[in-house]
Amino acid sequence: MEEFIEKLKLIKKGVDFENETELFDGGFLDSFDVIQIITMLDEDYEITVPPSEIVPTNFNSAKAMFAMMQRLEDE
Repeated sequence: MEEFIEKLKLIKKGVDFENETELFDGGFLDSFDVIQIITMLDEDYEITVPPSEIVPTNFNSAKAMFAMMQRLEDE
């Protein structure tokens, strides 16, 4: 998870990915940031995020994103 958070910090500097629970709903991340995260997941972790998973709930915290990654890895 630490490595993942470091990669998130490269995408969006100055965001508290360790503690924030409303990253998307709170305006810390926008749709362009989400696309960058999805691209990073594909390139760095070989995880394809299907359109059905691109919902605010999955991008409101690093923990939620990491859980989505694990879920998609298991499929």
